[in-house]
Amino acid sequence: MLLLLCFGLLLLAGVQASTVKNCHPGCRCEVESFGLFDSFSLTRVDCRGLGPSTNMPIPIPLDTAHLDLSSIAMGPLSDTMLAGPGYTTLVSLDLSSNHITKISSNALSKLRYLETLDLSHNNLVSLSPTCFSGLPLAEVDLSHNSFQEFDMDVFTTKVNGGPVSVDLSHNKLMSVSTTLHGRALHIQSLNLSANRLLRVPGLAGLPLRYLNLDGNPITQIKVGAFAQLKDLVHLSISSLHELQDIEPYSFKGLQSLQVLDLSNNQKLKTLSPAVFSGLDSLQELNLSGSGVASLPNNILTHLPSIKIITLGRSIHCWRTQKQGQFHRQLGHIQHNEVLNCNMEGIAL
Repeated sequence: MLLLLCFGLLLLAGVQASTVKNCHPGCRCEVESFGLFDSFSLTRVDCRGLGPSTNMPIPIPLDTAHLDLSSIAMGPLSDTMLAGPGYTTLVSLDLSSNHITKISSNALSKLRYLETLDLSHNNLVSLSPTCFSGLPLAEVDLSHNSFQEFDMDVFTTKVNGGPVSVDLSHNKLMSVSTTLHGRALHIQSLNLSANRLLRVPGLAGLPLRYLNLDGNPITQIKVGAFAQLKDLVHLSISSLHELQDIEPYSFKGLQSLQVLDLSNNQKLKTLSPAVFSGLDSLQELNLSGSGVASLPNNILTHLPSIKIITLGRSIHCWRTQKQGQFHRQLGHIQHNEVLNCNMEGIAL
């Protein structure tokens, strides 16, 4: 009986891959089968590196779910280049490293099931306001492009999609506009690292859970910079080489934040206690490689959930309870919470 049960579980969870016979020359195609008696399958097609002489659209199997078209130097993306049979079932599409300078407004319109889109390492400077319209995008990578400014309206559309992740890392953005009209996609992860942002973009009200602003020339973080981002869990503002000041209450409103990365901000020398006001859920604070050498003595009053703080290169501090004295009136021993560090002489 046990043997039969194990066999059934293997059938349900098993995944097997088989080669597709009608695969385009130069591509690699595999069918991944799932479930009992292989009742569900996805086709994965890898056509990376085919070269600039490739005719578009490249023929692919009708049930293709994952397609890699990276490094084929396709240039501007027109309305017809992704309109062939098999493209309508795509769940993920990789268009990275293709010298794409422009995306026509209807180039992606046929991809109505697309959740993951990689447009990194191209030459994009702008996007049509409707280029993502109708797509249930869950993850978008726009890193390593040439954006000087970015309009968040590009992610405003009328769709019944799930959570959206947007990666804009390593671009050259100068500013970001997030005035949302109509129905916005539910962006949960946004990476704006290594851009040219001079200030934290206005993201108020977006249901973000992850935000990355690493490597931007931001000099100051002001009060209200992260207002209304009540769902944010992880915030990374690392390697801001021009950052010198974080105003008190800049993080107020981030009631769900658990991880705050302020590492490698070498010009950031001091932090007032009020900087951490409102971070009731914060568990990890990373200040390694920054100019901050000490922390306020009363920091624990502002960080009731903190578990570990990292300073310098290898200084780790963690929250512990210090044994107290027996309280005669309350009738029990009181414990004082303190931060212990793995290096003596650190001022806390």
